[in-house]
Amino acid sequence: MDLAQKKCVPCEGGAAPLTKKQIEPYRNQITGWELVDDAALRKKFRFKNFREAMAFVNKVAALAEQESHHPDIRIAWNKVTLELSTHAIQGLSENDFIMSAKINML
Repeated sequence: MDLAQKKCVPCEGGAAPLTKKQIEPYRNQITGWELVDDAALRKKFRFKNFREAMAFVNKVAALAEQESHHPDIRIAWNKVTLELSTHAIQGLSENDFIMSAKINML
């Protein structure tokens, strides 16, 4: 199933994060996201100005609330950096890949 069509599910602590081998098939389904220490996904976005950057951040925030899975967000005028990981398991879960696919569609 297309990741962007899936819904994030609550992740309980105690579940194991995805292994490097489990991560690879998911990475093939997302574009532009960097794998950070096999524990997070990061993508940098550039916009024309601060207003466009904030409009994008607000769309990401609405999506994050809808999916109950929230990225770390850094804003520097016309640049936005998003980082996804599942804090409860200190690594990556399918939710991170679902969110990255949905963010790519914004």
